[in-house]
Amino acid sequence: MKRKTFFAFASPSILVMLLLMVVPLLMALWLAMQYMTFRNITAPEFVGLRNYIEILDDPLFWRSFNFTALYIAIVVPSWVVIGFIIALFLDQVSGLVRGVYLSIFLLPFIIVPVIGTIMFKQLWEPSGLLTWIYQELTGTRFRVNETSVKTLIIIFGIWYVTPFTIVVYFAGLQTLPAEMIEAASIDGASRLQKIRHIVIPYVSSLTVFILLFSIMDSYRVFDSVFVLSELNPQFKADTVMTYTFLTAMQFQRLGKSNAMAILTVIGIMVVLVPFLYLMYKEQIAER
Repeated sequence: MKRKTFFAFASPSILVMLLLMVVPLLMALWLAMQYMTFRNITAPEFVGLRNYIEILDDPLFWRSFNFTALYIAIVVPSWVVIGFIIALFLDQVSGLVRGVYLSIFLLPFIIVPVIGTIMFKQLWEPSGLLTWIYQELTGTRFRVNETSVKTLIIIFGIWYVTPFTIVVYFAGLQTLPAEMIEAASIDGASRLQKIRHIVIPYVSSLTVFILLFSIMDSYRVFDSVFVLSELNPQFKADTVMTYTFLTAMQFQRLGKSNAMAILTVIGIMVVLVPFLYLMYKEQIAER
């Protein structure tokens, strides 16, 4: 295809991407260097890098960053491990049984996040089912405090997104050549040995893909935190995204919140670059 023909077809998509991605990014960079509130939104004051310096000296920002890092460190490995185990289980069943289990495991993924979070929160209300089960098992009353709210946020994160990893791993297992498993069985390999030496290496590229998606998705978690913590400062359960929202809407620091958004993008890229490099190396190796 000639270069002129290529750009004739690609130019509408390129233009849309510029309008939806590059232009907002440039505007965010400009706004991040302004002192802007709702009162001076029409005449912001240029402050250079002062917003960034203020963020790096802000203990509330670092508290939200620490909780976000804790959320990622617990939730992302849980998605990978639980999703892989359930996908292995589904690969061993067939017919109606597989359909029933798939429906059960994929149910969280078809619920709107906010609605799912509200339903989950209601289960932990004083008259909720899970509250009653907790009290029956432990003999103590379920208390809403910093630890319990953070725990519920993490549990909901694991429950809600694990179906995605199940689907990805299950689809990958369907392409696993049966000859490889049969050869391992003839050689006397056990089930665990087959999983360790055949299945896990075979789905390694999918694992990298899941990690890419999971880290990016968990870094920007907002809905579940907004509903479960109600942004109550006593729970100290703010993530980077919720604190950015509070900075803009409650503290009315629009310039500072844009600077946080820029730092968030930079943070995501720093974390994702190693995984992108691994995917690139795997693609080169497959060729």
